[in-house]
Amino acid sequence: MRKYFEVDEWKVIENGFDKDYNRVTESVMSLGNGHMGLRGNFAEKYSGDTLQGTYIAGVYYPDKTIVGWWKNGYPEYFAKIANATNFIGLDLKIDGQQIDLNKIEFSDFKRVLNMKEAYLERSFTVNLEGNKVEIVERRFLDQKNKELAALKYRVRSLDRKVKIELTPYLDGDVKNEDANYDEFFWEGLKKTNKKGKASLTMKTRKSNFVVSTAMDWELNKNDREVKLLTGPGNENYVGNKITFRAEAGENIELNKYIAVCTSRDYQADQVKEKAENKVSEAAIRGYDELFAEHRDAWAKIWQESDIKIDGDPEAQQGIRFNIFHLNQTYTGHDPRLNIGPKGFTGEKYGGLTYWDTEAYCLPFYLSTHSEDVARNLLLYRYRHLEKAVENADKLGLDGALYPMVTINGEECHNEWEITFEEIHRNGAIAHAIKDYVDYTGDDKYIKEYGIPVLAQISRFWADRSHFNPRKEKYMILGVTGPNEYENNVNNNWYTNRIAVWTLKYTLNELKKLKENDPDKYQHWLTELDLKASELELWQEISEKMYYPYLDEYDIYAQQDGYLDKEQKLVSDLKEEDIPLHKNWSWDKILRSPYIKQADVMQGIYYFKEDFDQNSVARHYDFYEPRTVHESSLSPCIYSILAADLEREEKAYQLYLRTARLDLDNYNTDTDDGLHITSMAGTWMSIIKGFAGFEIKNDEISFRPFLPKAWNGYDFMIMFRGRRIKVDVCQQKVSFALENGNEIKIKVYDQEYYLNTEQDLTIEK
Repeated sequence: MRKYFEVDEWKVIENGFDKDYNRVTESVMSLGNGHMGLRGNFAEKYSGDTLQGTYIAGVYYPDKTIVGWWKNGYPEYFAKIANATNFIGLDLKIDGQQIDLNKIEFSDFKRVLNMKEAYLERSFTVNLEGNKVEIVERRFLDQKNKELAALKYRVRSLDRKVKIELTPYLDGDVKNEDANYDEFFWEGLKKTNKKGKASLTMKTRKSNFVVSTAMDWELNKNDREVKLLTGPGNENYVGNKITFRAEAGENIELNKYIAVCTSRDYQADQVKEKAENKVSEAAIRGYDELFAEHRDAWAKIWQESDIKIDGDPEAQQGIRFNIFHLNQTYTGHDPRLNIGPKGFTGEKYGGLTYWDTEAYCLPFYLSTHSEDVARNLLLYRYRHLEKAVENADKLGLDGALYPMVTINGEECHNEWEITFEEIHRNGAIAHAIKDYVDYTGDDKYIKEYGIPVLAQISRFWADRSHFNPRKEKYMILGVTGPNEYENNVNNNWYTNRIAVWTLKYTLNELKKLKENDPDKYQHWLTELDLKASELELWQEISEKMYYPYLDEYDIYAQQDGYLDKEQKLVSDLKEEDIPLHKNWSWDKILRSPYIKQADVMQGIYYFKEDFDQNSVARHYDFYEPRTVHESSLSPCIYSILAADLEREEKAYQLYLRTARLDLDNYNTDTDDGLHITSMAGTWMSIIKGFAGFEIKNDEISFRPFLPKAWNGYDFMIMFRGRRIKVDVCQQKVSFALENGNEIKIKVYDQEYYLNTEQDLTIEK
């Protein structure tokens, strides 16, 4: 863990430059707008350690799988979000000297991520033979016009007249660092280069996505020479070299406009024209007008999703940083898109979709955006149902197995213990349907889209289970639960439990549909070829599922044989052992009792209504001391459950572990990208943990507490067309209905009515 960035409630500030930490800072300073994103790279040439990254949502390359031993059922490729044309590039030479911060002398370096207005600004002073030159750059990715980006670049010589060469360019000769075979993912199609504007049109190999990147620029200097560059030995490059002289003290300012269009949104033969037209329109409107619209769009986002913390600037910066990157990564404008664990900030995990979306991200978008945003996340899975059926069939199973890793519905993960065995992911997708319907009241979703998904997942669970006549129980063998430090185990409790929950939920929803809309019910029976015998089997499995139990502790066992391991606690580990995955062999990890992330406790979090407080406490006290939290998804679940148990200090400690995970590089892995999906867990820790926000029987309830380190906090909840502000202070809790119809809420188990005419204040 390193406290590198200055603490500011609305900014992330790097004061001074550490070359060895540059990749971490590039991740932290990433920008995105749902359509595209880029790491916090320098615009100028930089020969030091860097991961130049520009990523376009949904544009991927099917990279051939690497495995040591091929097994039937393996996916043939691991899709990678393709590192795309570098459009931020702007070479700078002063009096013939290349500005490269890895080689030249400079001072006063500052890199600032402004989260409130969503822009990145850098400034530094170059020292050249007795002359100082100030350089300031500001960039943003347009939140309103998602195919646009803009950069403002200012150069000022302080001491004498200088010769300046500025070269705004587009460079398509970029590679993915995570390419399995060091392949170049792109094919150049066409480029145009004129004075003041240029475009580069590329196509991904194999997947055939056409991406056209167009630039336009303006310079507040008329006396200049412009030379067109097509790239030194690089056919996928276009640039304009602008040469001029600048007087001492003269501000030279260049605005560079970018448009990125793809064949995902337009016909392939129209993409180039669309990009060129959009960038020309952007240049006409100008940097200031575009930025004003972008800033206003972010003001609305913050109005609905901000959490304000009084008295703890580090916690404030942390939660805003997490909310900021969640909103940069996914906007819900395109139901074909989903959320990758690294978003637009790095290449690890291929930039693809995991079960993290349903288990962790959906609650954030339900509460902070319009219902359409969360609905689109579910529709993403509905539209991939056919592929999920194919995935199950490849493993010789009925029903649907949603992939562990995907971008188009096909499984992309190439580790056998994940691809074949971490099947609990199916349950998270089913549970997300219930989360959405409970939150929105959108019963039509179940009728039109939910039933086929639930039925095919249930069909999979039924086939994946088997009946053990010796115990007269159904079992699920050979799985990996959420705790990935246990592979190929039998009867992982969480997997068995969520399988049964899915079967029961599906049967219940079919029963409701039969009663309320018999025609639709019959439609799905016919469409899915559901027989009465199959439904009876689901009921039997749900009644006779085996759950491993530890009688001596009066708790559920993580899986069969868990107590056969040597029972040590995290407190028994040496400091040099942590993190285990970097310091221990995999064999030693698998034989240890240590738990990577919430496993049994993940199930208790989902199904708290089935456990009394004493039972939750017993499970917590057994499993938390054995959990190393080496998944970023783990601390938030334990934090929420600690809050439910009124263990407020423990809840706060675990919240801190996730809130500044990337800002302080807690796990020394921020260099390869941020932990986007776990950021939603940070939000959950406050809203579901500290504030005790829940929905039961169409009624929202709260049980807020205030961490001792805070003076207060407030946040917004969007619920069924209403916006509710919750303000928690030391002596009271206040609720304000900012818009929408009157609503009944429950606070500390007491019911109240909330309307726009009068706020509700409750003394604690």
